[in-house]
Amino acid sequence: MTINSFRDLRVWQSAMDLVQTIYTLTQSFPSQEAYGLTSQMRRAAVSVPSNIAEGHTREHSKEYLHHLSIAQASLAELETQLEIARRLQYLSQENVEPTLEQVGSLSRQLYALRNAPIRKG
Repeated sequence: MTINSFRDLRVWQSAMDLVQTIYTLTQSFPSQEAYGLTSQMRRAAVSVPSNIAEGHTREHSKEYLHHLSIAQASLAELETQLEIARRLQYLSQENVEPTLEQVGSLSRQLYALRNAPIRKG
């Protein structure tokens, strides 16, 4: 398969799916969290595909890897926030578990991409 755009990357597509999951989950959060945990989780989730896309369009491999690293860090942030939401009982374990699996899968994909041979200038 030829990669013509970041949109062709499975890791970007998976990250976009995660954004949808997080937006859906956070819709049920208390209204007082609109500028707190809801906003934080949504920003962290959106950061993942955004940094994959930005990194992919960068000219130099160092910049590319830097953006993939930021995406990986945003996933760790989101994982922590999911645990906080569970502890505060904004989300049930039944909701958190599949989302954490989604985060873990995406993290492994990003790790593999970061360690793959780079074909950039």
